[in-house]
Amino acid sequence: MISVIIPTYKEPDVLDVCLNSIFKGQVEQNEIIVVVDGFYELNKPVLDKYPEVKVIHFSENKGATMATNWGVYNSSNDFILVANDDNVFPDKWDERLKPYCKKGEVITINQIEPKPSMFRQTHIHSFGQDPTKFNLQEFWDYENSLSVLPPDETGSQWPFMMYKPDFMAVGGLDVYYPSPHVVDWDFMMKCEYVGFKMVRCYDLHLYHFVSISTRRDPKMDKTSTEKEILAHQFFARKWGENAINDPLDNSKMIRRFKQK
Repeated sequence: MISVIIPTYKEPDVLDVCLNSIFKGQVEQNEIIVVVDGFYELNKPVLDKYPEVKVIHFSENKGATMATNWGVYNSSNDFILVANDDNVFPDKWDERLKPYCKKGEVITINQIEPKPSMFRQTHIHSFGQDPTKFNLQEFWDYENSLSVLPPDETGSQWPFMMYKPDFMAVGGLDVYYPSPHVVDWDFMMKCEYVGFKMVRCYDLHLYHFVSISTRRDPKMDKTSTEKEILAHQFFARKWGENAINDPLDNSKMIRRFKQK
């Protein structure tokens, strides 16, 4: 069985679609952990629909990085799957992931998105960005019709699955970043640096609404931009180079480190 970790903020509509797809699609009784980052009452009506969910809630907003770490720390199974609350799971997702439950590997699950992505591997097909109108069966039928491609070593992206002790061995996500920007790439670089195999699997795809869970009040844009700049500066001090995500080859910086 797998422990699924879902940090959530204040988008209960997408969380509802996500949880519905998880429970309807799973074959076994997996552990589902939702970490509510400061808006419990807003999300409570949705969470009440899924009594099987293990809920962790922060009394105040602590950020997705802390929420993700805390969800993993409180998980019970050997393998953890970290997903976004605006992901939708395919049918029999857990059974299809079983072959990828391996120590020393980080498994990126390929996604279907409604708009072109910087990641060339992402499958583009729109099922809309309105969770209240999302048709789960239509998505499942389409996802099941896709050709299964062999895995490759281009994994470096959320959502991901890995052995929990491996997550702990690299220290989890770095909570010292001033914002969640580039924390994901920082984590993947740590995993690759210690020698974990970075795999992207195409045996299943998760739908991604894209950016619904990160929409902000326009008044917050300036503050968010300032924090993003600080996060990039932090990354540059930590790694010695700026964070430039390369969708074709995310290993360039790691190889340079190892050649020094």
